[in-house]
Amino acid sequence: MPMWVLWMIAAVALGTAEVFTLTLSLGLLAVAALVAGVAGALGMGVIVQIPVFAVTAVAGLVVVRPIARRHLYQPPPLRSGAAALVGKSAVVVTEVTGEDGRIKLSGEEWSARALDEDHVIPAGTRVDVVEIEGATALVYPREALP
Repeated sequence: MPMWVLWMIAAVALGTAEVFTLTLSLGLLAVAALVAGVAGALGMGVIVQIPVFAVTAVAGLVVVRPIARRHLYQPPPLRSGAAALVGKSAVVVTEVTGEDGRIKLSGEEWSARALDEDHVIPAGTRVDVVEIEGATALVYPREALP
């Protein structure tokens, strides 16, 4: 059996093991075995295949793996703009109904609507912003929360 076929078998075995372990190391070794197998299929001897495998494996494990791990453990993206206002507390300036009203949110006055169309929220009540639709905040009275 030609050596390149053994490299391909090793690549498949390592790739399958990577699927079950999710370590990324075995996957990079599978790629290195695949590259060595391609080198063998192109007619290069074992003297070339082994260094090709070694160089590709080291490059993958030293360069690619740390970059991939860093991307796996990044903190969640920060919310900004109107999305950052969701969940904040506000004070009703003018009565808020299911149709309209005004709130003071983060030092600015916003148009608002009650989340529940049947709610009427009087001025001075503290509310939580549930959602932002365009330039209108959907709010719910804080006292009514469980």
